[in-house]
Amino acid sequence: MRGFGSGIRRICAVVAASTAAEMAAQVRAAVRETPTVELRLDWLRSDAERARFLRWLRKNKPRGATFLATCRRREGGGRLVGSVAAELHWLTQAREAGCLWCDLEVETLRKLPGGSIRGYGLPPRILLSVHDFRRTPKFADGTAIRLPRLREVDAVKIAVFARTLRESLVLLGFARLPKDFPPAARNSVVVPMGEVGLPARVLALREGSSLAYAPVAVATAPGQVSLHDLKHLYRAHKLTHKTKIFGVIGDPIGHSLSPLLHNSGFIARKTDAVYLPFLVGNLSDFLNVARELGVRGFSVTLPHKVKMLKHLADCDPLAAEIGAVNTVVVRRDGSMYGSNTDCLGVLRALEKKIQLKDSRVLIFGAGGSARAAAFGLSRVGATVAICARRERAARELARAVGGEVVPRRALRTEFFDAVLNATPVGMYPGAAISPLEPRELHCRIVMDLIYRPQKTQLLKLAARKGLATVSGVEMFLAQGIAQWEIWTKQRAPEAAMRRAVLSALRAEELQQEPRRRRPR
Repeated sequence: MRGFGSGIRRICAVVAASTAAEMAAQVRAAVRETPTVELRLDWLRSDAERARFLRWLRKNKPRGATFLATCRRREGGGRLVGSVAAELHWLTQAREAGCLWCDLEVETLRKLPGGSIRGYGLPPRILLSVHDFRRTPKFADGTAIRLPRLREVDAVKIAVFARTLRESLVLLGFARLPKDFPPAARNSVVVPMGEVGLPARVLALREGSSLAYAPVAVATAPGQVSLHDLKHLYRAHKLTHKTKIFGVIGDPIGHSLSPLLHNSGFIARKTDAVYLPFLVGNLSDFLNVARELGVRGFSVTLPHKVKMLKHLADCDPLAAEIGAVNTVVVRRDGSMYGSNTDCLGVLRALEKKIQLKDSRVLIFGAGGSARAAAFGLSRVGATVAICARRERAARELARAVGGEVVPRRALRTEFFDAVLNATPVGMYPGAAISPLEPRELHCRIVMDLIYRPQKTQLLKLAARKGLATVSGVEMFLAQGIAQWEIWTKQRAPEAAMRRAVLSALRAEELQQEPRRRRPR
């Protein structure tokens, strides 16, 4: 690859910490994953820490590693409190410590007097960077070629905030500039920032970007993917235009473990495919971009499960009856076929606990997930009761499945075999909230369709009352595994997929547990 190498060398680990000791520890962790490392010298809390770290690097520089020094001033979105002269000083010190590359902001370049950039003693290779943390500028054709003194630098980085998927796709186009552009402009790094830009970040190397950045520890820019996930989960350095693209659409989407579930399946089966999270507020924005990216299938979550129906060419009879889809297959001609595996997920999770036929099940909520649960339960002979904030939606759903509407006030006295929460109340990050109160749980079993956290506040309240509980993770796994098999037409590696999700949830719970007080 131009400039930075090929393969794993194009994944650039970002090292950023407040102390020299922390920076050194991150460098050691970084080079175990990739030989290309960016050093955010501006994150160090003082000049003394910067000097201490660079002395360490000079003595301990890992063999075979390529270091890119960055000391970004606040004007350029960094943390260095100081002048252009201070920035240049630390970049020259980085050269002395063995850094081959440096990142020089366009704001800094514009403030330099005439003469060659090379006269400042910077590292031998210069990456000129343009940042906009608020928006994606409307670049006209040839913008990159008009950057100041472009022929004096070795590469160009354009990092801008993507407000829409379309903007992130436009930015990827700067990784494929024509051959008549200057070498530095063609040796480009594109970085779509923000959560909307995350899929484009993962695909940037495939599209021709020279580097993809990933933090070792804390994120240094919005929308970054961790070094571990970029390399091992998304395998960004291995993606090609032959790689099949799948994904999940929703808003919010950052909490979703679907990328972990599905990519773990692809890895276990050695399938050339990747599954990406798409933050989608505007459904049309995604559908237009999906065609250009070549998306072969996608999961649908809140709030698009019902809206997605009108964009389909066809769907299975159960999904049509439910009036909501959570799984879409994109056919070769671009038309889309929808189905609903939420229904299967609910049934598989509950039938392990109770006999569903002739049972009475309360569904709290009347949205897309509630509809899937209601139709599935009624099909196996359960009596379905609906309680929802939207009375009209509750009545329509109850009528569709031959069930009943139960007002909220009646929950204090009515008894059910199972109570199922199908609302997003209690979902991460609002995990401290329960959609129902303990006095409203008169039942044998409580199930929550939310799977993150695995033990929601609702399930904790139910357990304190001595009730059996079913985590939404069981439904999540069942519906996701069914999706994976629909898309790949292979038997899913269920054990590997389950292990990956449960391990992630356990690790998350351990991190959130309050530390026990140490004995005095």
